[in-house]
Amino acid sequence: MDPAGGCPHAANARLLARGAVAPVVLPGEIEGMAVLGHEALKEFLTHPEVAKNARHFGALRDGRIPEGWPLATFATVQGMTTADGDDHRRLRSLVSRAFTARRVEELRPEIEELTSSLLDDLSRAAEADDGVADLRRHFALPLPMGVISELLGVDERYRDRLHHLSNQVVATDITPARAVDANRELVTVLGEIAAAKTERPGDDLTSALIAARDEDGDRLSPPELIGTLVLMIIAGHETTLNLITNAVRALCGHRDQLDLVREGGASWGDVVEETLRWDAPVSYFPFRYPVRDLTVDGTLIPAGTPVLAGYSAAGRDTAAYGPDADRFDVTRPARPGAVRNLSLGHGAHYCLGAPLARLEATTALERLFTRFPALALADPEAELTRHASFVGNSVRTLPVRLNS
Repeated sequence: MDPAGGCPHAANARLLARGAVAPVVLPGEIEGMAVLGHEALKEFLTHPEVAKNARHFGALRDGRIPEGWPLATFATVQGMTTADGDDHRRLRSLVSRAFTARRVEELRPEIEELTSSLLDDLSRAAEADDGVADLRRHFALPLPMGVISELLGVDERYRDRLHHLSNQVVATDITPARAVDANRELVTVLGEIAAAKTERPGDDLTSALIAARDEDGDRLSPPELIGTLVLMIIAGHETTLNLITNAVRALCGHRDQLDLVREGGASWGDVVEETLRWDAPVSYFPFRYPVRDLTVDGTLIPAGTPVLAGYSAAGRDTAAYGPDADRFDVTRPARPGAVRNLSLGHGAHYCLGAPLARLEATTALERLFTRFPALALADPEAELTRHASFVGNSVRTLPVRLNS
């Protein structure tokens, strides 16, 4: 895997041409596997003999993972994403009450109000720079960061720092020293937030997690609390940030699809679903581990192998989506009885915040293109700088002209 990231789609196509499962080399010369094909990934994500807990990670168990390994947090953080069975159900249940359909719908007015305010900010930023503004910085980032911060009760003074540290955690080209420092600082900042909420609880998810007990009377352990906050901060804004950014890029590059939506031929929800498929916000998500030697689509994955979920590859798998899988088409029909896309996961670990991400993205896109119908990229797509990560899939900045 290229630690520098970049656009994944050409490499994905080459790998998929060889098969639905491929051996990969992770940073530090760690051998792993990637599941790329849609059906193979769907099977793998729900396989009963595939685990998330890093005690099944052979190289980690054998002491071959050095300090500062750039993907270490994905393996070792204590929370829902690294738990199995009863532990996973316990941790997920403590958080899930904040993401029920009813609770998400209650957030709609707040999301709409924040969206309108951020569009004002975007307009002012463009006026100050000859009509050009970075949509990612002024709009796509502060919307999901603002929403998840309000849910968690995170004071505004922490938000920029948390975004920067989240970026460091998901980067795959980071040096060991920077990785260690970023993870330590992230834990420190979240520890400060948790300590403040312990002393002065509020009407927020962090306070609820501190106070919550499961049916056996157990609370989250301190590492589980911090691990859960790490997950909520990173997944709660990075994924939606990339989703909004990628959707705007897709629509600007496919004006016919934008026109279809405006004419009522498709919905903003269709735009979000097609973006999730066509340009998934997470390209390769670490990790899952077979607990025994496992054969997936004819390929052996040895027990203890760290496996990447290849969401961006699965989204353009021609075996699942046909020969035009690499075409952005908001009217693409859902296949009867099939999962429309896997980009937010599948099975027990399906993204808990998926309904919130969809609400934020559809609101953002509808309000953005209603207010600025002529919005266009200020730089050619090929010149946009990509994320330095094979985990996150998007661009670092998105300069746009609001009135081209």
